[in-house]
Amino acid sequence: MTAVTDEPDVTDLPEDLLDADGARIQSTSGLGVFATLRRGIEISPEITRGLWVTLGLASLAATGRVVVPLAVQQTIDVGILTEGGPDAGRVALLASLAAGALVLAALCAALVNVRLFRSAEAGLATLRIKAFRHVHDLSTLTQNTERRGALVSRVTNDVDTVSLFVQWGGIMLLVSVLQVLVATGLMLVYSPILTAVVWISFVPMFLVIRYGQKYVNRAYTLVRERVGAMLGAISESVVGAETVRAYGVAERTGRRIGGAVEETRSAQARSQVLVAATFSSGVLISNLVLAVVVVVGSLLGVGGGLTAGQLVAFLFLVQLFTGPVQMATEILNELQNAVAGWRRVIAVIETPVQVAEKPGAVTQRRGPAHVTLRDVRFSYPSGPEVLHGVTLDLPPRTKVAVVGQTGSGKTTIAKLVTRLMDPTSGVVELDGVDLRDLAFASLRERVVLVPQEGFLFDGTVLDNAAYGLRGVSTGPTSETGSTRRDASTGAEAETRSGASTGREAETRAAVEAAFAELGLSDWVADLPDGLETEVGQRGEALSAGERQLVAIARAYLAQPDLLVLDEATSAVDPATEVRIARALDSLTAGRSTITIAHRLSTAEASDLVVVVDQGHVAEVGPHAELAAADGIYSQMHASWMAQTR
Repeated sequence: MTAVTDEPDVTDLPEDLLDADGARIQSTSGLGVFATLRRGIEISPEITRGLWVTLGLASLAATGRVVVPLAVQQTIDVGILTEGGPDAGRVALLASLAAGALVLAALCAALVNVRLFRSAEAGLATLRIKAFRHVHDLSTLTQNTERRGALVSRVTNDVDTVSLFVQWGGIMLLVSVLQVLVATGLMLVYSPILTAVVWISFVPMFLVIRYGQKYVNRAYTLVRERVGAMLGAISESVVGAETVRAYGVAERTGRRIGGAVEETRSAQARSQVLVAATFSSGVLISNLVLAVVVVVGSLLGVGGGLTAGQLVAFLFLVQLFTGPVQMATEILNELQNAVAGWRRVIAVIETPVQVAEKPGAVTQRRGPAHVTLRDVRFSYPSGPEVLHGVTLDLPPRTKVAVVGQTGSGKTTIAKLVTRLMDPTSGVVELDGVDLRDLAFASLRERVVLVPQEGFLFDGTVLDNAAYGLRGVSTGPTSETGSTRRDASTGAEAETRSGASTGREAETRAAVEAAFAELGLSDWVADLPDGLETEVGQRGEALSAGERQLVAIARAYLAQPDLLVLDEATSAVDPATEVRIARALDSLTAGRSTITIAHRLSTAEASDLVVVVDQGHVAEVGPHAELAAADGIYSQMHASWMAQTR
């Protein structure tokens, strides 16, 4: 049967139907450059860890770069142009001292690189983790306002732009600023007049850069948005490859992806044109400054204001000055790219969590679940109301089937009961406690949702089923069943390995027992590698029915008090459906069960049927009673019976 859903895809809603209170993930943060940097460091304080030590090492590295001009000046004036002729010994001594200083400066520069790399990676790892965690904290409604590929791009691609700048641009910017300051100080010692000439000559460039960076910032912001959109389109097409082939829309899909790629290329090209213009202006002005210094310095030298060694040393210092200034244009451009990426990540982190855990949330004891909805209303942000004052009392240990036409509000009720969304008004209670007052850990332990299409992670059948076990680490390991011993860990490593092997054996036994109790041992035995069968990405190595079998086993292992099923048997063949129905009888015994029923055979087997019609609860009662009455359910049941004959 075709899967149906009650909720519209919010990505298709017009923007004016999505409010600004956090329902939509903003494309980028509105913070300025420095505010973005401050906020980024607040989120990832590891970036500035040990900053003063790094600054000290960077100062030594920058100071080491002026050793060559000093050595040249001293060699010319004291070692070569002396009254008695060149002094080879003094020249050798000066060269040796300069070489030693350069080696020390190189070591300091290497330590700066290592320290910045480590702190940057630690900070950016924190940024990724916080962004990823926040994405999972957002409600499904908020997540659906952006394509999954574009959302993943924020946590990966956009963070990479920040990483590139912090590790390369950050180092260069730090050393370059210190180098400019040290070079300026030494130039002042040699000639204040020439120093003033250098700085005055660069004033136009500083003005151009300040003006141009605004446009570069906008260009790179557009680039980050285009890259996210492109990755979103590509990932969507890859996931939907089967549908693309089935409907023969490869050409149309190719045009759509080609358009996204072209928009990205165009945005990248525009940004690089601006980068080239600003960098070229820096190179041009630097060369002009050097020419001016040669002319003015020569005149000063002729007038006796500078010695030959001082003039040559000053020219070296100008090169040390202009090099970082030229590099600064490229660094600033990379900074704008990084800021654009940083803003997009910050926009995710600062998206308000609409379904959040309250401070002091309570923990409930396990037991039969009693679900109550009191005058519950729900509407999408600035959209029409889809539930209108729903009131329900679902006793514990009751099998409830929720039926209704497509779009009536069935799935909305399921998401509210599992607290994937919160009602606009009214209260959803579990054993008399508002779900908004419950700790998430307690709620997720007691309430489990099995969606219509079971999602499987890339791994084995064992790994995926074991996700239902509480407190068990799942996933493949490289040391399963092994005993490690080495000089550094010794018996401790052996103990850890033995404990790990014991846990894995315990997990396997629990999963095998679950499949056996569900009557699925024969199915597992028929798989190529049994429980070790790889399911592939999204479980695509298994059929839709087989994926659902694993999802049901996962729910069985979770042992919830309340099981919410979105017609969990709708994707399996009739023979498997009978087998799963029997297994579910065992699973649901003594538990509350709410099933979003698309097949009325499910309603027939339930204790209580809830009929939802256009957002209202129209009828509530046992199947036999409602089928005998002249109401909505009776008409639905008669129509269904006619179709099954």
